Amino acid sequence: MSEVKRIARIAAPWPFDAYAHIISRIADEDGGGYLITFPDLPGCMADGQTEAEAVENGRDAFAATVSALTDMGRDIPSPTFVPDDMTAFEASGKFLTRVPKSIHARLSTRAKAEDVSLNTLVLTFIAEGLSRREKHV
Repeated sequence: MSEVKRIARIAAPWPFDAYAHIISRIADEDGGGYLITFPDLPGCMADGQTEAEAVENGRDAFAATVSALTDMGRDIPSPTFVPDDMTAFEASGKFLTRVPKSIHARLSTRAKAEDVSLNTLVLTFIAEGLSRREKHV
């Protein structure tokens, strides 16, 4: 019987939030839930029954990937975009994102209920989220 090698948990050179991640809905026929992947870290992925659970499990997968790469003597890929380095690209003030239809419907309903545009509502949520995150960093 082979032994499982235990590797030390290594601190990543960049934080989890510096790495882009994609959350996708898993089809019900495939078990449902959500899948999180990291374009800058091929093979790093996790899932969960909710988006929040997928992100939490993604944090564990991120830490495990960084530790495994370090243990194997490989470089940790740098994130495509580092939040503290706005010179990484010229920000135009526009970006396109895709969301599941259910989230789009919920956002649209909420925007109508609050009598604001969908753009205004989403921008408000983003600003609130960034503000909360900056208080915890």
